[in-house]
Amino acid sequence: MEQADLRSWERQCTQDDMPKCRAACPLQMDVRPFLERMAHGDTPGARKVLERHLPLPGVLGRICEHPCETACVRQELGGPLAVGALERVCVSQCAQQTRNLPRPPKSKKVAVIGDGMAGLVAAWDLSRKAYPVDLFYAGGRPAEGLIAAFPVLTPEALDGELEAMRKSGVTLTRREPDKALFQEVEGYDAVFVDVSCAPGLAPASRDAVDSVTLNVAGGPEHVCFGGWPSPDGTGTPVAWAAEGRRAAMTLERSMTGVSLTASRENEGASATRLHTPLDGLAPLQRLEPEHPGEGYSLEEAKTEAGRCLQCECLICVRECLYMQKYKGYPRVYARQMYNNAAIVKGHHQANTMINSCTLCGQCEVLCPEGFSMADLCLSFREDMVRRGMMPPSAHEFALEDMAAANGPECALSFVGSGADGKAAERCGQVFFPGCQLAGARGEQVLAVYETLRKDLGSVGLLLQCCGVPAQWAGEEKLFAETVEALKSTWESLGRPRVIAACASCCKTLREALPEVSVVSLWEVLDTECPSLSFREEACCGGVPTLSIHDPCSARHDEAWLRSVRSLLSKRGVPFEEPRLSGETTPCCGYGGLTWDANPQLASAIAADRAGQLEHDAVTSCIMCRERLVAEGKPSLHMLDLLYPGESLHAAATAKGSGLSARRAGRAALRTEVLRRYAGESVAETADDGIPVRIAPDVLEKMEERHILREDAVRVVRHAEASGDTFLNRDNGHFLASLRPVRVTFWVEYSVEDGVCVVHDAYCHRMEVPGTSTPKGRYEAVRNPFHL
Repeated sequence: MEQADLRSWERQCTQDDMPKCRAACPLQMDVRPFLERMAHGDTPGARKVLERHLPLPGVLGRICEHPCETACVRQELGGPLAVGALERVCVSQCAQQTRNLPRPPKSKKVAVIGDGMAGLVAAWDLSRKAYPVDLFYAGGRPAEGLIAAFPVLTPEALDGELEAMRKSGVTLTRREPDKALFQEVEGYDAVFVDVSCAPGLAPASRDAVDSVTLNVAGGPEHVCFGGWPSPDGTGTPVAWAAEGRRAAMTLERSMTGVSLTASRENEGASATRLHTPLDGLAPLQRLEPEHPGEGYSLEEAKTEAGRCLQCECLICVRECLYMQKYKGYPRVYARQMYNNAAIVKGHHQANTMINSCTLCGQCEVLCPEGFSMADLCLSFREDMVRRGMMPPSAHEFALEDMAAANGPECALSFVGSGADGKAAERCGQVFFPGCQLAGARGEQVLAVYETLRKDLGSVGLLLQCCGVPAQWAGEEKLFAETVEALKSTWESLGRPRVIAACASCCKTLREALPEVSVVSLWEVLDTECPSLSFREEACCGGVPTLSIHDPCSARHDEAWLRSVRSLLSKRGVPFEEPRLSGETTPCCGYGGLTWDANPQLASAIAADRAGQLEHDAVTSCIMCRERLVAEGKPSLHMLDLLYPGESLHAAATAKGSGLSARRAGRAALRTEVLRRYAGESVAETADDGIPVRIAPDVLEKMEERHILREDAVRVVRHAEASGDTFLNRDNGHFLASLRPVRVTFWVEYSVEDGVCVVHDAYCHRMEVPGTSTPKGRYEAVRNPFHL
């Protein structure tokens, strides 16, 4: 990714944009931390916030006309926050909290003519940067015009700020602001004229002054003008203060030789894209002080400040466990992933984060700017795979499972038969159940196939994986090869309409093979299958209300979502829509190969979703059902309702199929299809090896570690045949290992009455040169070996 691309991604996330209150302030006062501290009764802390952002905080805190209030998002929810009144409480109840540390004065010297708000602020800002400033005023005392204009401003408060300015290097001198003085100060390195105090020194027209630099067009760069009255002859203190600050910026740039105009578009009041979600927020009325003439008491100030929403976006983060885990938001993640990809040698610490996104797309729907973490993460996966920087272990198991699903033992292209029962050469449509449904629910796949054959005539059957695991893994080449092979098979079937039972298959085929007509199984069952009985006696009367969980891949598939609900209604099944449903539905933790790359996070995601569902769940994706039920949520698949067995309760609470069972299930389904519809018998491979027994709890633990039953059996039989084992002196168990591919499997087992009983197993997807056998309880027996 290039820097320009990174910037584009970062701009799309608005979390770091200013809240509307700050954006509306010409001085960009950060209201959020100020109100947060006031709400906690931390008046000194609130005063520190004012001092960090505002020039002359003791003055502006009293007389600012608070334009931030007009932009407050609480406008329609009880009225805007009383920021102006709260600032007055803060500065009147709490003395100055910070002091300007002494610095060596700079060699450049500045003159400020006029003691209006603009002149005072220009002097304040420049003196804070160690520039010596001579400020000239005309009245009996400095800034007496402010006291006259704003009765709320006390002389004591003004004197405190003037004293602070003196300590920062500002010299206050009484002089008439005439042309003689102006000629005298032209020798200074920088000059600012406050027009409100010296109108005779201003240009003939305000239009003659550049709005960005406050220089006179064609005039000297080191002279600025500000503090202009509004067209009606009035003015506002915060607007004057902003001009003083802008002039100070220009004069400093002039003295340091920096461009006067570069990167100044964000100065002053500006626009902001920050979106603050207000859904579900109840109005909370603005608190009026009990004694209006005295302002808020400290307790009243706490209550009023507590109404602040602390505006931020984070809509996506609130709904996504993945983003919550890594404690950031999209803009931060884009930078972290960019830095991770830039590492040539060393540890890529963000790899797990990149591979843990479910790629579900929920964030893109929720984000007002359409930021897609799925696109971001997938682009980095593809880039790192392309450059050989992604460890194969990240998604290796999932890709091996995909290869098995597309291998000779599981894959099948069956064209079907015509009305006369003879095998057809081509088919007009083909049922594509998807590799996971085929492995988990072989009998239901066959029941669906019978319905389709009965109602649609000649229907083929295609048992294969669509290739989405390769796409999710960032393996562009492998994905392209898989799709091309699938396309070739589809063409050999006669380019039929594809009836897909998996939402990921639907989405993948439509995007990768737009020439293929793809329709969801649920649409076909809902509108084209009259034999699927919906008679009252055949329906699911008495079923309690179910919570719909939609597959995330179908969030934009309106036909899929509509058909599922139609089928439930026809079956007489009451259902409710969770808060997040349809287009906003979250992932179950299976998508994006999160289940493979980060199993703990995937389980947490499934558990979180299960907790969002008020009732038992019903879903149209088999892996959603498997993941929800694994977290203790009774869940039904749509086929459990369309082809019900004896007990729906038993179906909802039945444990999901595991990795080993699904792989075996695919092979069994292929065998049954060939036997039932093609009249072919597939010879079973003779299993004449040493018998191996694995208890269900051990197998469950193995599958959590992505170890299949066949892997453990292979290790044990190899150990028994070769004698390559270690003996545990404490319990008499053997420990054996085997590295059939890029995975080393370790199995602990014992031999009981001629049967090898597996007690534990683990694996690692790496080579460990020079590592010897486990130490301590184990000793080598027969033929010891080293990794």
